[in-house]
Amino acid sequence: MKKINIILLLLLLPFILFAKEVKPVKNVIVMIPDGTSIGVYSASRWFKYYSNMGDRLNIDPYLSGTVTTFSSHAPIGDSAPTGSAYATGIPQQTGNVSIYPEVSNQDIFPVDGSRTWQPAATILEGIKIQKQKAVGMVVTCEFPHATPADFSSHHYNRSNYKALASQIAYQNLDVMFGGGNSILTDDIRQYFNQNGTTLFSNDREGLLNFEGDGKVWALFGEKSMSYEIDRDPTKYPSLAEMTEKALQILSKKENGFFLMVEGSHVDWAAHANDAATMIHEFLAFDEAVGRVMDFAEKDGNTAVIILSDHGNSGFSIGSYNCSGSSELSLEQLFGTVSKFKKSTSELESILSNAKPEEIKSLFKKYTDVDISDEELQWLLSSKNYKERDYTQVGTSNNLAHYIAKILNSRTCFGFTTGSHTGEEVLLASYHPEGDILKGNVTNREVNEYLQKVAGLEMSLLDMTDNIFAKHQQVFEGMTFSIDKKQPDFPVLHVKKGKNRLEIKAFSSIAKLNGKEFELGSVVVYIDKNDTFYLPVQLRDKL
Repeated sequence: MKKINIILLLLLLPFILFAKEVKPVKNVIVMIPDGTSIGVYSASRWFKYYSNMGDRLNIDPYLSGTVTTFSSHAPIGDSAPTGSAYATGIPQQTGNVSIYPEVSNQDIFPVDGSRTWQPAATILEGIKIQKQKAVGMVVTCEFPHATPADFSSHHYNRSNYKALASQIAYQNLDVMFGGGNSILTDDIRQYFNQNGTTLFSNDREGLLNFEGDGKVWALFGEKSMSYEIDRDPTKYPSLAEMTEKALQILSKKENGFFLMVEGSHVDWAAHANDAATMIHEFLAFDEAVGRVMDFAEKDGNTAVIILSDHGNSGFSIGSYNCSGSSELSLEQLFGTVSKFKKSTSELESILSNAKPEEIKSLFKKYTDVDISDEELQWLLSSKNYKERDYTQVGTSNNLAHYIAKILNSRTCFGFTTGSHTGEEVLLASYHPEGDILKGNVTNREVNEYLQKVAGLEMSLLDMTDNIFAKHQQVFEGMTFSIDKKQPDFPVLHVKKGKNRLEIKAFSSIAKLNGKEFELGSVVVYIDKNDTFYLPVQLRDKL
């Protein structure tokens, strides 16, 4: 009975919360500092004060509540299902990207098994298709990584970059800035040429000096962009610079826009238990917050919500390393970390290529830390082992792990894990009429608010059934088959009389009797049930 009551409450909360109407606005901006626990806000604010950069964060005036964020089957989520819940309103399982999950025997939220594997329409898609607004994303990770993928693509596996990258490219985004040059395929490049997208690759000046009105992609690095603490400002733009450029481009659009900005690397640094890098990453994100809020307040028709997708690492100011915590000075807490000049990842790269006799001096150069002979042996014993999975860097015996262990032993910061954590995350909100999201809300309620503030006439649930229907239902009574010669990108063939329809998976292009046309939304193929999900209106083409 208790579980039933909790489920009913979860179902009713969105209606209770939004009994008061929310005035729709022209522009909607979502900002996500990935994997940022409340301790990171506190440490960043104190670090800023210690460094004589002011005593407040740009986000501070807009803090309005907290978000309880979770997966469909677990209180602690990863970025794929938690970001997807923000984007779609549907809690999902670990690894899911904006798709209905499987039913699990540990579900904490009711799951509709009849919809398993159906793509769920996102707020980005809703605003683009229903409101004909411009859409864009700015991130520091590679562009098909979990959070950007959550808002612009669909799959049960967040690691399937081929499927995700293709969908993101075929979404016809007006702006996409981030990492991932090596992920671009010949097909994507060809499509950009076809739809008039300008592509900048490792070209900071080209992006920042762009004055055109067309679609723009700017990618930096082969995969992810560098950490802020390691960034070469002459070669790579900051998150704030990219965000400001995105606002400049998108604000020219007459109908308005939707923009998602992610500070991707707070999460990565937290996984590595790298306190200095976490702080620098969050301050870089907060600088972008400042640019956004300046725009929003001057514009007068823009709503902004800022929230992390989950916690990470159990980061704290204060640890077992330091006794008498209430007597520790600002210098004792932040003096040491202020001298760390490289991320543990970058320092790992430097030390991996150094001679053993150079390691002590190099460590001192970049951290001002004198390491002991025992600590040197830790580094030497691990220098040829690198952890490829960024989520495991803080806990496996790789070189970056030992670097972090040494650095953390010299500070008064604590970490309980190298993984995600389940505490609620901070929420900040802005609306020109004061219709903000506040109090404690769930990730589902965040999506409900986004739908209302965007002024969507059709719910994302109804839209899902319009643009992501099963091909067996759409083409019932017709002849169809799936060509899997290219297994990553199957092609659906449909016949009716003399007409022939050809639809490639993970794109927005179809061919009718050999002639290409735009679908207006992406087509998703799921191998688990051998099904294409596509617009219902395609039936009328035949």
